[in-house]
Amino acid sequence: MKFLLVFDFDHTIVDENSDTWIVKCAPERKLPNGLRNSYQPGHWTEYMGRVFVYLGDNGVKEDEMKRTMTTIPFTAGMIDLLGFIGENKELFDCIIVSDSNTVFIDWILKAADFHKVFDEVFTNPAAFSSTGSLTVQHFHAHHCTKCPKNLCKRKVLKEFLDKQLERGVSYTQIIYIGDGGNDLCPVTFLKKNDIAMPRQGYTLEKRISQLAQSLSPVQCSVLVWSSAIDIMSYLKSLIKE
Repeated sequence: MKFLLVFDFDHTIVDENSDTWIVKCAPERKLPNGLRNSYQPGHWTEYMGRVFVYLGDNGVKEDEMKRTMTTIPFTAGMIDLLGFIGENKELFDCIIVSDSNTVFIDWILKAADFHKVFDEVFTNPAAFSSTGSLTVQHFHAHHCTKCPKNLCKRKVLKEFLDKQLERGVSYTQIIYIGDGGNDLCPVTFLKKNDIAMPRQGYTLEKRISQLAQSLSPVQCSVLVWSSAIDIMSYLKSLIKE
């Protein structure tokens, strides 16, 4: 008996958007209007690329960015939940699928000593360039019309499950924990025995209920959470069964 936990990162594991948190490093803690207004829907990664160039041009160094990122707060109850998963790793495989980037997630998880809880992190690859600014690439290319062009979480989840099956690993249940609109695509991929756990009051919960109202509900069960303690209670009940 093994369960797969799939986590989003921003507004799920941490209680903020890591990409907008980094703006605290900018001069006067804000971005110029021209830069802020340059975002185009579906092209967040490109927009953040411009933000990172701006920070680099203004002399913001890697160590300052790291100090800022590691002050980002975890969501209520998340530290307890991740501790619980870490103590029960024989039952839980755990992955992150996020539209953040490798550098930010790595910094945050390592600072809190949670990096060993997660078996794999799927997110946009990032690195510091020779000029000292952070550069972010698209995670992959895909043909899904519902997702931002750099990341389809459904494709990531499907490829991970296929790879695990080749290794002889299958899961009793998949538990998907997220909050955003880009989490709906992988949730619609889940089967009857799986469970989606959308964060209360966020876009994913609203989208799932809109599907139910339009008589095309998701196949999986749905359990809403407001604190990660709600998720931990559910996992504890699974282990008892």
